[in-house]
Parts: sequence; C-alpha cells; structure tokens
Amino acid sequence: MKKHLSWNNIPKIKPEQTEIIDSTDYKMAKLVSPYTIYGLGKSYGDVCLTEEGTLLISKGLDRLIEFNVMKGTIKSESGVSLDEILRLITHEGWFIPVVPGTRFITIGGALANDIHGKNHHKTGSFGNYVRKFELLRSDGERIVCSEKNNQELFYATIGGLGLTGLITWVEIDLISIANKFMQTRRDRFEHLDDYWLLNEQLEDKWDYTVAWIDCMAREESLGRGVFHSGNHSVQEDSLPKYRGIRLPFPMELPFSLVTNLESKLVNNLYYKLNSRKEDLLKHYQPFFFPLDSINSWNRVYGKRGFFQYQCVIPPENSKVGAKEILRTIKKSNQNSYLGVLKDFGDIRSKGLLSFPRPGTTLALDFPNKGEETLELFNKLDSIVSEFKGALYPAKDARMSGEMFRASFPKHEEFSKFIDPKFSSNFWKRVSE
Repeated sequence: MKKHLSWNNIPKIKPEQTEIIDSTDYKMAKLVSPYTIYGLGKSYGDVCLTEEGTLLISKGLDRLIEFNVMKGTIKSESGVSLDEILRLITHEGWFIPVVPGTRFITIGGALANDIHGKNHHKTGSFGNYVRKFELLRSDGERIVCSEKNNQELFYATIGGLGLTGLITWVEIDLISIANKFMQTRRDRFEHLDDYWLLNEQLEDKWDYTVAWIDCMAREESLGRGVFHSGNHSVQEDSLPKYRGIRLPFPMELPFSLVTNLESKLVNNLYYKLNSRKEDLLKHYQPFFFPLDSINSWNRVYGKRGFFQYQCVIPPENSKVGAKEILRTIKKSNQNSYLGVLKDFGDIRSKGLLSFPRPGTTLALDFPNKGEETLELFNKLDSIVSEFKGALYPAKDARMSGEMFRASFPKHEEFSKFIDPKFSSNFWKRVSE
C-alpha cells in the first residue's frame, strides 16, 4: 500500500482503509468511518491523516469544470492542484488571488485550510475569494454553499480542516495580471527591530511582502534577515524567457543533513548574497514558490522528518513576542533551518477556524530531535499564549487541546457543523 504522509513525515500513521474518490463515485456509505480527506499531502502534521476509518484520496477529483476568461472566475473539482490552475489561467492574464509557499496543493485543501500568502496585508486569506462550493455530507446530501446560500456551512467549511464533509468542487474569483512576471525588490536588515521599520515603509507600495530571518544569528544581530517585496509586473515587452527546472532530491536518508554547522553556513551565505536590489524582474514561480524548484526537498531532514512551528502574535505584542521566541530558540540549541516572518493585515477571515488574523506570523522549521524538540515547542506555546497568539493547524503535529481552544475561540460554534462521520488524528487530539 502506498504511504500517505504529511510533508514533514510526522506522524507516521497508517489508515484502516484508503479510497480514491473520483468524479463519478461519491458513495461513502460503503466505507469504514470516520473519513479524513487527503489531497497532495503538503500539510505539516495530521490534519489530513487518520489511523481509524478511511482516508479519502481526492486525486480522482481532477476535472477543471469551467474557466470564464471574461469574468475571471474558475470552477474545478477539489483535487485539482494550484499548479494546474496557474498553468492554465496565467496564459490568459489571470492569477489566483492568494497562494501559499507551494503550488502543489489542491484547491480543496486551500479552502479547507484557508491558506494565506505574501499579500495578506492587501487581500486577506483565500476564503475571501471563494464564490461557492459543493459539500457532500456522509449521508449523501449535496449542499452548494455560498455567502447567500447555506451561509453558516459556508463559513464553517472555509478553514474547517475538512471536517464538515467532502468538498467536491470549488469556484473562485481570479485577479488580472499583465504577464507572468513579478517586479521585485529585496532589502537586507541587520536586526529584527529593522524589520518593523522596513515593513512600515514598504507594505503600502508592495502587494507582496515577506522576510527570511536568520534564527541562528547572535544577539546583536537577532532576527537579521532579507525582506522580499513584489508586485505583478505591468511591463508589456522585453520580458525574459523562463524555463522552470525542478532538481530532484534522490532519496530519503536515514539521517538529517540539517545540522547546526551546515545551517549556520547556509544562513550566512544567503544573507551575504542578498544585498539590496530593486527592480528585479522574476517569473512568478521562483518568486512565490522558491522551494518547489527542488523536488522532494523534505527528504533533506531524513527519515525522522521535521516539524514546522507557525504562530501569529497580535500587533500590540508582536515585537516583544517575536524577540522572546527567537531568544528561546537560541537558548535551546534547537536551531530553525528556515525562518519566515511576515505581517497579516486587518482584513477579516471568513472561516470560523481561519488562522490568519491581524498580527505578525512566524513560520519555523526544526529537525525532529524527539522529546528535546517537543520540549522547546512547549516553551514556545507558553510565549504565544502569554502574548494572546495562535498556532496554525495546517502546520501542526503536536498542538494540545488547550492551545487549540485558546487559538480558536469560535471552536464550539464550529463544532455544530462537523459531519458526524468525518474526523482526523488532529481533531481527535485537540478535541479530547
């Protein structure tokens, strides 16, 4: 049987049964419940995994139903990837309004996790662009949800982690673009304090902003990094040719290649190479999805896998909270190989369990060192809780029920809309 794992290879669990759902067969009654939906496996944890019941594999839901080039809308089955959609619509001058750090996720997963992107400060999260979708409940009922019809179920399903039923198709609005390229700028900053100044200066002018940070830098350079900005190019001619290349990572190793020494060398090199430059024309793929250029890059962490810890801290506490998190990581010697920092805007997310909210979000990757790593996360949880922050379920493999309830105050309201035969290892863990 094919393994169905999350991207970080944690946890390693095997379902009782797997079933590929396709365009013609939606009959779930014959399957062992509870049901959990699995797309392309790019979540970091167990929101898409189960060891009980049936894992519903959505790759059979692969039809592009309708692309309205004049209105800028697209309707597709839920198993279609953002990559497939982008390859189609960018030829016609359209783009997906919100994309995450990889294009290899399904549109159903984008809705269920209410993904956010580098442009949250300008556009909000993915759910804000969903026109409608069809939900198949375990009793066979099909429900078309929008802000006008079945409104409560519409808001529960956006960011609802696949617990309200099977999303069969999704229709979204698109945004207009002139070409496939981005006008970009990058700025180095020497300390975390400088990030806030740069962000204040640049976020109004640039639609897309995000910062890489060096979690291994010394105290005098705490949180130093590179601030990346971008807008869709309006240039009409003299566009460069682009040929995307994906380099393979050949195999999963028994050990992790990510060590403190190697990470420090890579971070120093990246920081030095990214001196200030502006007006750089870059294809949308390397701008939005830089890690997609390495196929199966997660294998660099070896068989033990890795964790991602992503939190958001509200604006009034973000400066102090982010510093406290970075200092705690430094003291632990559990260094994060990849650190991403960005600010969410004030545009409200529609989903009852949506993660994006005003504040600053940190996403940090850590090699799995067992209890040592989990102990660090408990300390980080305390900091996030102290500063009234939240954790992201799509990037989680160990959040406690207490932390989940504190992160999502509308969890009780949401629970009314859960399909009684849908669950996941994540949900069982946080709802106990």
